[in-house]
Amino acid sequence: MSAPASGRNQSEGEAGEAGGPAMPGMAAIAAALATLPGAPGVYRMLSAEGEVLYVGKAKNLKRRVASYTQAARLGNRIRRMVMQTASLEIVTTHTEVEALLLEANLIKRLKPRFNVILRDDKSFPYILVTADHEWPQIAKHRGARNRKGSYFGPFASAGAVNRTLATLQRAFPLRSCSDADFATRTRPCLQYQIKRCTAPCVGRIDRASYGQIVADVEAFLSGESQKVQAQLSRRMEEAAAGMDFETAAIWRDRIRALAQITAHQDINVEGVGEADVIALASEGGMACVQVFFFRAGQNFGNRAYFPAHAAEVEPGEVLAAFIGQFYDARPAPRQILTSHAVTQAELLAEALAVGAGRKVEILRPQRGAKRNLVEHAQSNAREALARRLAENATQRHLLESLAGLFGLEGMPERIEVYDNSHIQGTHPVGAMIVAGPDGFVKGAYRKFHMREPEGGTGDDYAMLREMLRRRFRRMAEGGDREAPPDLILIDGGKGQLGVACEVLAELGISGVSAAAIAKGPDRNAGRERFFLPGREPFSLEPRDPVLYFLQRLRDEAHRFAIGSHRERRSRAIGGSPLDEIPGVGPKRKRALLLHFGSARAVAAAGLADLEKVEGVSREMARAIYDHFHAG
Repeated sequence: MSAPASGRNQSEGEAGEAGGPAMPGMAAIAAALATLPGAPGVYRMLSAEGEVLYVGKAKNLKRRVASYTQAARLGNRIRRMVMQTASLEIVTTHTEVEALLLEANLIKRLKPRFNVILRDDKSFPYILVTADHEWPQIAKHRGARNRKGSYFGPFASAGAVNRTLATLQRAFPLRSCSDADFATRTRPCLQYQIKRCTAPCVGRIDRASYGQIVADVEAFLSGESQKVQAQLSRRMEEAAAGMDFETAAIWRDRIRALAQITAHQDINVEGVGEADVIALASEGGMACVQVFFFRAGQNFGNRAYFPAHAAEVEPGEVLAAFIGQFYDARPAPRQILTSHAVTQAELLAEALAVGAGRKVEILRPQRGAKRNLVEHAQSNAREALARRLAENATQRHLLESLAGLFGLEGMPERIEVYDNSHIQGTHPVGAMIVAGPDGFVKGAYRKFHMREPEGGTGDDYAMLREMLRRRFRRMAEGGDREAPPDLILIDGGKGQLGVACEVLAELGISGVSAAAIAKGPDRNAGRERFFLPGREPFSLEPRDPVLYFLQRLRDEAHRFAIGSHRERRSRAIGGSPLDEIPGVGPKRKRALLLHFGSARAVAAAGLADLEKVEGVSREMARAIYDHFHAG
């Protein structure tokens, strides 16, 4: 049960008696202690504005929260958090494991600024061998595992999956086409011609032989590569002994393809079957976590992460926070090998085992091949961190130069760039991208689906006004959790800048600077003109690094706007008038189209004809008829 924790009033002086001088916020925490239970749970520290500052878990809520009233024992980061705390909320749980799982979930969702936060937590691609069709398909899969079949991965990137799939199809020529494409084939496709498919769609292979290929690929991806290669070698020898050299050549080519897959696994360690190697490096106020994925004894690649707010936290705590959030939405492997001792590793492993449905170990190898593997991952983390620090130094220099050029009070921490896209006013989409000292903040991008004007003629000023009002209205009302921008950059000229300034003034937004960037004569890149309130338009030298930086911002906003517009237009083109009828879902829509042949024929159908469709009741038929004949 979640509730604000409150209790007796206590002075700031009383709050600090146990551990040093009192701080602002400590009284609110001390007052809440009277009603806190001694049970496991999760607590949230809130600011006066209701912002969640910090999320923590505890085996004993009362004892854990009491530690925040001992000022002398608090680190600088937690001190700053306590000073801003105005109230406390708690959620009790049955066990500490449940509290840990809930804490990771809340941190990912709320992103409190005093927690260590995993950024860029995208889903990983897998290889899927489907089991919901009589002729299984091999394909790349990303997202929820809703489809029936065998999943192999995760892979560190889509490129790693694509390379593996291309090689697998030479060794195991399963179909990769969609079920719809498979059902409509009348002759083999190009994949069959280049020997990457056995054309089951047109009967070029029997079900037993195809099933053997499916079994082979699943065994190979499950770690039985040597067994599969031995079987293929035996089949090749048997074919050669029977003078069937064409079949023997097919088995030979598949063996070579398998050898190519295993040869391209850059790092393979004997005894590491299913494990993630997680190594941490920190320097210059930043941290990098490098993750290597090993499945079925093969290296599926690696990825670097840069957790936010990790500078003042001990390595073990950073890794604990990272692991908790990293595996919040995905099953953990059987082993997690780390570069540092992880805080509360046993509890964390127990929580991960709940999600995985089996035992999970968190180990810090001290010697041998596994230790070498961790050291290799840590070396990669240091190199990735060095590159990021160099990039950040350049980025900060550019932001400082931009602040001087635009007359800003300081280096902008958050820049928002706005653009819109439409075709003569149809399917209009506004786009906002965000950039800061760490580069583009893609998790903060926003799309605005705007109303289409009658007649389809686009009014760019009206679209910009609507987009900015929607972005800043909640901020003006105090309900927006997004940090306010230091600068908004508009793709346009003097008119667009005027609209932006009008909206900011209308909503009473202060402290946000505005500028516009317009392409020069003939829309040539390099001859852009910049517009700022109260200043004459100006241009920069074509080779000015700040000009290049601003072009990148504008081009990224344009790319995002165009992509969002195309996505909306594609959905509209692929839509159907039947989608607009309440109660007509995919099954009824399919039944109607199969019965009548087209949506136009459905619209022209009589009530009695609609009632004859399977799954359409008399009431539903009346609703469909009325939809097309109302008025």
